Amino acid sequence: MSKSVLVVGGGIIGLSSAYYLNKAGHHVTVVDQSNLDAGASYVNAGYLSPSHLIPLSAPGVMKKGLKWMFNPASPLYIKPRFDLDFLRWSWAFNKSCNLKHVQKAAPVIRDISLLSQELMTDIKKDPSFTFHYQKKGLFMLCQTEKMLEEELEVAKYAVELGLAAKEVSRLEIQQMEPDVNINAIGAAYFECDHHSTPQEFMTELKAYLTNAGVNIYANEKVLDIVLKNHGVESIITSNRAFKPDEIVMAAGSWSALLAKKLGVKLLLQAGKGYRINTERETGIKIPAILAEAKAAVTPMNGFTRFAGTMEIAGINHDINKVRVEAIAKAATQYYPDVKLTVEEIGDAACGLRPVTPDGLPYIGKSKKCNNLTIAAGHAMMGWSMSTATGKLVSEIISTKKPSLNLEFFNPDRKF
Repeated sequence: MSKSVLVVGGGIIGLSSAYYLNKAGHHVTVVDQSNLDAGASYVNAGYLSPSHLIPLSAPGVMKKGLKWMFNPASPLYIKPRFDLDFLRWSWAFNKSCNLKHVQKAAPVIRDISLLSQELMTDIKKDPSFTFHYQKKGLFMLCQTEKMLEEELEVAKYAVELGLAAKEVSRLEIQQMEPDVNINAIGAAYFECDHHSTPQEFMTELKAYLTNAGVNIYANEKVLDIVLKNHGVESIITSNRAFKPDEIVMAAGSWSALLAKKLGVKLLLQAGKGYRINTERETGIKIPAILAEAKAAVTPMNGFTRFAGTMEIAGINHDINKVRVEAIAKAATQYYPDVKLTVEEIGDAACGLRPVTPDGLPYIGKSKKCNNLTIAAGHAMMGWSMSTATGKLVSEIISTKKPSLNLEFFNPDRKF
C-alpha cells in the first residue's frame, strides 16, 4: 500500500531512503535544515568499504581517547564536558570497547557494507547516473612494524569473514602505484573496496529524485512535532506543516535532538571530520588509509582528497586548524612529493558524523513511536552503508521482509 512519507534529513542516508521509498511506490518528501550542498555527505572519503569492519568502539579506543585528549593534533579527540547525554554516551561507548563486541559487530558491518556495494553498482547501471565509482581496493599504509602487524591481523580476520585482503610489500606498493613516491614499509591491501566522488552522486541523486516526483525542501528546519496516539500526527517546519503517514528520521547528528521530542532517547554524539582537496596531479590512483595518522586518501574525479580525524566535541562547524594541518602533514609523511599548499589547507571543510556508542547505526522503528523509522548513527561509515540503509528503510515502511537482520540496528537497544 502506498504511503506518504516525510524524510527528515537530506544527507546520503535520507536521500538513499527517499530513493528506495520512491521505487517502492510511496509518496516521498524530503526536508533538510541546510542548503543541501555541504556537510558530512559531501566532505567524506567516498569509500564503500567492507574492509572497515572493526567498529569505532574497539578495545583500547577509550584509553587512547583519554591519552590523546591533551594532544591538539591527535586523530581522535573526545572533549570532556558536563552534559548528561554526553556522559551517558561515554559510559556506553566505554562498555562497548571490548573484543566480544568487535566479534559480534564485524560480520554485521561486513554484510551491510557488501549490500551497499551491490546496490550502488545497480544504481550506477541506470543511465540517469554517471557519477564516478571505481573498484581499486584500499591500502592500509604502514610506517612501523607494530602498525603493520596490527593491520595484517585485521586483514587476516577479514579473510576469515570472506573478504579479499592480502599483505603487500614496499616494492609491491610502488609497483601498484608507479606514479607517486610512497613512504611505507608495507601495507594490508583490501581488494574488496570501492570508492566514489560524493559530490557527484549527491548531485545526481537529488536530480533523479526531483524528476521522479519527490519533493525536496532545503532550508526547512523542524520546529515542532505534534504527537497523537503514540505516533506523529504532524511535523511543523519553518515554512509549512506536514501530516505524513510515516516519518524517517535521517537527520544525522541532529537526530537525537529531534527524537527526544518524540520521547525516543538515542545515545548519539557528533563526530567532526575534516577534508582537504587538491586539484593538482598527485599521481595517486589507489585509495589509502595512512594507518599511523588515521587519515584517508581518495583519488576522486578531478582531484585528490585527504580526510580524517574524529572530533567528538558537540554540534558545531568550527574549523580546528591544528587538526587540519595534521592531515596535511600526514599526507607529506606518506607521500613525500605531495605538499598541500596554504590555500588548499585554508579551503578545508568539515562535516559531522553521528556516532553511536557501539559503532552500529540505528535502523528501524522504536516502540515509543509507531510511525517513526530511524536511520542514523553511521559514524564514518555513512557513505559505505548508505544504499543498504535506504533499502532497509523502504522495506520496513513497506512491511516487507528486510534484506538483513535488523536486530543489531534496533534503535531501542541497550548498551
